Amino acid sequence: MTARETVRAYHEARFRGDVDAAAQQLAEPFSFRSPFITSTDPAGHLAGLPGFVQVVTGVDLISELYGDSEATLVYDVHTATPAGTQRTAEHFRLEDDKITSILLIFDAAPWLPMSGQIT
Repeated sequence: MTARETVRAYHEARFRGDVDAAAQQLAEPFSFRSPFITSTDPAGHLAGLPGFVQVVTGVDLISELYGDSEATLVYDVHTATPAGTQRTAEHFRLEDDKITSILLIFDAAPWLPMSGQIT
């Protein structure tokens, strides 16, 4: 698989709420980092996915950039929360057709009032 195929499979599965399909794209070892959450394993990273996708009302992909072993997606996540629409950048590292790390970048300020509910 190419980096594009792997990352798009993960991205699409995640926003469908398909934990198993998203997990299939992740390597061991794996690391995830965002303004609120850090995880060092696929299960920990995906644990909050079902709750998150319940508040997502849509996703608009703005840009996709791919290399042999990395990718960056920029997209808007529309939510049914006070945060509204969240512009997001996500950087992926890949090895052997699996995602080894994800760095999720977004403005956390709109989410601060809800931060106690984010796990």
